[in-house]
Amino acid sequence: MRRHRERSALNAEINVVSLIDVMMLLMVIFMITAPMMQGGVDVALPKGEARPLEPKSGLVVTVDRAGRILVDGTALSYAEFRGAFKALAERKGKQGVYLQGDAAASYGQVARVLAVMQQAGVGNVGIVMEPELTAGIR
Repeated sequence: MRRHRERSALNAEINVVSLIDVMMLLMVIFMITAPMMQGGVDVALPKGEARPLEPKSGLVVTVDRAGRILVDGTALSYAEFRGAFKALAERKGKQGVYLQGDAAASYGQVARVLAVMQQAGVGNVGIVMEPELTAGIR
């Protein structure tokens, strides 16, 4: 046994080819699944002629077509929203507050949410809209 150990040299190299294969496979999987993982609220925004806002990371309040209120993706009842909005706006609203109202949502629901924002002292609310495709039509 001793002679056999002395004759064979110790191979201290790590074979990284299989590790690279696994890494490339994981990278492809993440590249394919990453766009699918982007969650959010399905809101059909109204269309209109509006000047685009500069992208900021502010507080996003959404009213979906069923009238549900979502603050940064978290669903709240109207009473919870009314009670918690002022604290949320003070904590995260320094970058801005953006209101997304679904085109199929009732005007009354969106107006109630906007009134709560005004009562909380938020004076600058950006209303998010889809750009209207009117280039060349006039």
